[in-house]
Amino acid sequence: MAADFLARVKDSPVLCDGAMGTLLYAKGVFINRSYDELNLSQPDLIRGIHHDYLQAGAEIIETNTFGANSFRLGRHSLADKVREINRVGARLAREAAKSFDVWVAGSVGPLGTRIEPLGKTSFQEAHDAFREQIESLVEGGVDLLILETFGYLEEIHQAILAARDVNAKLPIVAQVTIDEDGNCLDGSDPETFVPKLVEWGADVIGCNCSVGPVAMLDAIERVRALTSLPLSAQPNAGIPRSVDGRNIYLCSPEYMASYARKFVATGVRVVGGCCGTTPEHIRVMKSALRVGEARGRTAAAKGSGAQSAPMATPAVPLESRSPLGAKLAKGEFVTMVEIVPPKGIDIRKEIEGARFLQSVGVDAVNIPDSPRASARMSNQALSLLIQREVGIDAILHYTCRDRNVLCIQSDLLGAAAVGIRNLICITGDPPKMGNYPDATAVFDVDAIGLVNIVHNLNRGLDLGGNPIGAGTGFVIGVGANPGITDLDEEVRRFEFKVQAGADYAVTQPVFDLRLLENFLRRIEHCRIPVIAGIWPLVSVRNAEFMKNELRVSVPDTILERMARAQTPDAARAEGVVIAREMLVAARQLVQGAQISAPNGRYSSAVDVLEALGGQKVLV
Repeated sequence: MAADFLARVKDSPVLCDGAMGTLLYAKGVFINRSYDELNLSQPDLIRGIHHDYLQAGAEIIETNTFGANSFRLGRHSLADKVREINRVGARLAREAAKSFDVWVAGSVGPLGTRIEPLGKTSFQEAHDAFREQIESLVEGGVDLLILETFGYLEEIHQAILAARDVNAKLPIVAQVTIDEDGNCLDGSDPETFVPKLVEWGADVIGCNCSVGPVAMLDAIERVRALTSLPLSAQPNAGIPRSVDGRNIYLCSPEYMASYARKFVATGVRVVGGCCGTTPEHIRVMKSALRVGEARGRTAAAKGSGAQSAPMATPAVPLESRSPLGAKLAKGEFVTMVEIVPPKGIDIRKEIEGARFLQSVGVDAVNIPDSPRASARMSNQALSLLIQREVGIDAILHYTCRDRNVLCIQSDLLGAAAVGIRNLICITGDPPKMGNYPDATAVFDVDAIGLVNIVHNLNRGLDLGGNPIGAGTGFVIGVGANPGITDLDEEVRRFEFKVQAGADYAVTQPVFDLRLLENFLRRIEHCRIPVIAGIWPLVSVRNAEFMKNELRVSVPDTILERMARAQTPDAARAEGVVIAREMLVAARQLVQGAQISAPNGRYSSAVDVLEALGGQKVLV
């Protein structure tokens, strides 16, 4: 494995995992505990975090042993547990990785005490402490060592010497921590620490922790100019900010992924994250690096004299992709009604519902993909059957939850081949929400990455940027939530979706016009056609569920109106009235409405649409 690792990092980037301490703290482990001791007292917790990172796409997982040396453990009266904690830490990581083709790295951090000449700890004492820890990690079966977050060169020197004493062939990734100016804590700049790490025998050198991606990229660019060795970079997820007494790291997964590509372009071969980085960050970074690798191979092939491949083809104009696309391009108000796939194979109700909706002038039906992670008929199959048997435009909800990027591309090429032209690209509800909570999710990409993939397919390119012939011609929709608590994050993600190639957006159900108005103001700079989600409530319990479990903003006045209904029929009627009011109020703000049909009551959706009068629905 050692030779394999060194050969790999000379050729292509490897994705490391993210923070361990951040996740342990988030799971309620207080910072006054020894996190390394959890290897013994809570092994399932540590194994689970390793597994989360592996599921996210990490190719290296680090043992939970950053502070597992005699000096740090001694503060918790655990100095006699050094060997056991490190051996078990390596074993837990190895057990988590047994079904994955990955490397297990032994994490070794500083001693937490000053060594000579600045402190009372001698070089020999430091060397012995590092040797004790590293011997235990090797006994536990690690494939390499990551020496990380060292601020003093003499200390990392002793760690490297100890590692070479234990196993001269074990790969060493030597990482220093830096300040905003790119200097170590002892003042050493890259021009000083790089030659020393090379001289001392590190196989990979780089930086981790302390700073975010921007400052680290600046430092890595200086390091690159000083050595030809493979480099590593594991920045924090930004500079932490104190929120209600807690340090919160604010860099989004997409932002970290964008810098992961920049690190690789600079020559970094081991890329990951430090404090504040979560499996979600690693998942998005994995997707970004996978696309980057594919593009790099294509570019290399062109540069080596291979026959030049055709460039992207121009995307089909929006108005020519589908009837829905034509209406959106012309600025016409569009109406959609949701048809949920059945739990079995009998689709008579759905087909008749689509015929009824077409007969009254509805423009399209949209078919969700196993909503709330429940098992239902394939929405792609139902979309195809409705289009073939009814002739109404179908809109396919397409989620990332159950599919890796290869499956996504295959699915979408197949959908285009059978005549599906309209998509709503969404991340998807996690399986734990549904009726099979033990089912596993994939989430190779999120909705933003999915839009990028579809946009490329529309231009005749696969996810690696390779030509596939004619483009797919999808009308690309995305989701939006005007009532979400963190609206800044929602607007930021909306901007990314528009930049990725979204053609229109459909909102979550709107019950508060002020929230919709505010959201539309916030996206004015990146506005695309917005379709308002309208939901006819069926009961006060339905309203409470929407508010408290689906986190849709439902004002108290709406709850009170639904509560006053004395019978189920009266409640459904009041829900239709509320939905009609919202539709009329939103009519001049948006370019369409998506009406839900709770419990398959398509007549209720049409009752709502009647509020538009003769403009749309012919009843």
